Amino acid sequence: GKKARTFDLEAMFEQTRRTAVERSRKTLEAREKEEEMNREKELRRQSEDIEPTPSGSNMARDCSKSLSRDTSSSESEDSSDSSSDELIGPPLPPKMLEDSVNLMEEDILGPLPPPLYEEEEEDDDEGEDEGEEENPVQKIPDSHEITLKHGTKTVSALGLDPSGARLVTGGYDYDVKFWDFAGMDASFKAFRSLQPCECHQIKSLQYSNTGDMILVVSGSSQAKVIDRDGFEVMECIKGDQYIVDMANTKGHTAMLHTGSWHPKIKGEFMTCSNDATVRIWEVENPRKQKSVFKPRTMQGKKVIPTTCTYSRDGNLIAAACQNGSIQIWDRNLTVHPKFHYKQAHDPGTDTSCVTFSYDGNVLASRGGDDTLKLWDVRQFNKPLFSASGLPTMFPMTDCCFSPDDKLIVTGTSVQRGCGSGKLVFFERRTFQRVYEIDITDASVVRCLWHPKLNQIMVGTGNGLAKVYYDPNKSQRGAKLCVVKTQRKAKQAETLTQDYIITPHALPMFREPRQRSTRKQLEKDRLDPLKSHKPEPPVAGPGRGGRVGTHGGTLSSYIVKNIALDKTDDSNPREAILRHAKAAEDNPYWVSPAYSKTQPKTMFAQVESDDEEAKNEPEWKKRKI
Repeated sequence: GKKARTFDLEAMFEQTRRTAVERSRKTLEAREKEEEMNREKELRRQSEDIEPTPSGSNMARDCSKSLSRDTSSSESEDSSDSSSDELIGPPLPPKMLEDSVNLMEEDILGPLPPPLYEEEEEDDDEGEDEGEEENPVQKIPDSHEITLKHGTKTVSALGLDPSGARLVTGGYDYDVKFWDFAGMDASFKAFRSLQPCECHQIKSLQYSNTGDMILVVSGSSQAKVIDRDGFEVMECIKGDQYIVDMANTKGHTAMLHTGSWHPKIKGEFMTCSNDATVRIWEVENPRKQKSVFKPRTMQGKKVIPTTCTYSRDGNLIAAACQNGSIQIWDRNLTVHPKFHYKQAHDPGTDTSCVTFSYDGNVLASRGGDDTLKLWDVRQFNKPLFSASGLPTMFPMTDCCFSPDDKLIVTGTSVQRGCGSGKLVFFERRTFQRVYEIDITDASVVRCLWHPKLNQIMVGTGNGLAKVYYDPNKSQRGAKLCVVKTQRKAKQAETLTQDYIITPHALPMFREPRQRSTRKQLEKDRLDPLKSHKPEPPVAGPGRGGRVGTHGGTLSSYIVKNIALDKTDDSNPREAILRHAKAAEDNPYWVSPAYSKTQPKTMFAQVESDDEEAKNEPEWKKRKI
């Protein structure tokens, strides 16, 4: 949960150098004041002394010292002479520091003074800012990518914790998968997969601002909150669908669309549903919502909100509705919206996303009418910019701002086999289409640009979650798992038998320590006798004392001969009649047994058709 601190060593060294120079100047000034005070005291003492000679000499010496100090502040040569003549004064390092500062003032070789350095730094920063402003595309981290295989169906939800350590994906296959960048290797496998909402499609996943909870919004009417490991923390109650006024029910009564955590208050989140309400919940009280917002048309009729979000400071709540309107409420006033624009997008289309910029002044909306619009919250009467030609076929296609608020990103949808989905980048000031990335041969549904990692996560319609990063511009995240080689599959570690631990038994009765089978298997692999490979079967006759394929017994010989292919392709009738004459001339098998008892065979004579016609009776002929 705690965030790792990052340090800029160059800035720290520069700050320490500046503070050291300032402290040395202050100490030098303090010492000069002390010297002047001491000189005045010495002059007073010498004037009070009775002896004239030493007092005169001291006064002369003091006058020479004061003159040398005055000349040293104006000219460097006089300062060097006075420093050689002086016996009592400040130590050498401050003197050297003062001389170096005087030399820098006279444009002699040496390090630049801090004011000039700061001015040059400011000029360089301004030049860099101007260059970046001229070309914000250079900040897009798209030089490298990794692909996470979520499943075969659409990845409809993406969530990344505030520190950027874990990614969570959800899809139309009801699964929620957890990915740990620090724990993954090059195989890119999720460490946990679960179905928190049973047979409901996952529509939205979002980490809380502390990173310890995840809001799961599915196609059911009850939102869930799970922890980082996937265990359920709370489930919102379902409302009574037979009550007319939805403000009097304790929860949603119809399918959910999306949800969002409060950016500042821990444990507060918001959901919107098909029951035409937007409800605010608290994790500590799952039995009833905290407050209810009811979007209405200009005529006061119910309208279904399709998406909702908090402003960056959490004071405003924005919702887009099915009639094409965008309504914004004050979080503490649930009755009337603070801003209401009734024709933000085409009526009847589902606006899939509304999101605030990081400065909180601009609102971006991704419409179901294939448009992306930009709004100024301070003057919410018409859109600042509008871009069309961005096809979308999913009710959760979203858009997001870049970490520096200079770019706006959204995805496009395509039919199966009709091109590739794209990630489109628009410049915020001019709203020009400045850059595109071809993602895959499927629709781009979700996109997320993490401000700390400076990496872009994309969810696609073919079950993939892609992470785009740049080794030089991005931090941690996908860079951690790419460098790790794929681990080998571990062998099963099992205990061969139950092991009874008796630590206080005598050595002669104590059982040897039971070890896992993995080490034993590794030792057996090195033993040539135990690791002997079985010999393959002998083909053909036996050799080397080994029996051949069919063996040497009579039964194996008979089986071998029977198994031979002795197919006869001749006519079977001809094959039988071939032996008929020999059997008739020399009967041997059947005929001798019946030679005495068998009657003489007499065959009937077959008449021809003409003879049969002649022998027919007259009445038949007449009938014919």
